[in-house]
Amino acid sequence: MSRVSIKTKADLPASLHPLWDRMESYGAFASQSGAMAHRPPIFQHMWSLLVALADDGVIAKRHLELALVTVSLLNQCSYCVSHHTPKLAIQGVSEAGAERLLDYQDHPELNEVDRLVVEYAITVTNNWNRTRDEIFARLRAHFTEPQIVELTWRIALCGAFNRFNDILQVDVPEVAQAAAE
Repeated sequence: MSRVSIKTKADLPASLHPLWDRMESYGAFASQSGAMAHRPPIFQHMWSLLVALADDGVIAKRHLELALVTVSLLNQCSYCVSHHTPKLAIQGVSEAGAERLLDYQDHPELNEVDRLVVEYAITVTNNWNRTRDEIFARLRAHFTEPQIVELTWRIALCGAFNRFNDILQVDVPEVAQAAAE
């Protein structure tokens, strides 16, 4: 049970209703968005950013979902794991493969770039203050600077979402649970 009530589209100012509709097309995030809706500026700015990145992102969806599931596994965020594991499956990584992403070095479903993305997600999440230049040299071999910036931001933002969802105990909707099963 969520520690805060979950607002609905009707609780938001009418000017934010189109953004709510857009959020719903992104996935089953109504419970998280309903928690954010207690503060309309949080809902507005987070979802405006997310839908803008979805429309004009420079990171391949596979790499994005690998990063998001990795961060969520590290932080043990069942909300985000349940939402992003099905999205990762669409990108070709099975549910069983998603469950073992943290054992990425010899993961049979990952290629060299996938492994680098997982390694980088772990680094951003756990070792951001002890990161050597070496990983950036490897990243630059496959990603542009805008891609590195977006990947880094999405990894860090996912960690924030993990904490938000877990501390407020935002309920995982049955839709996401069923999709994850």
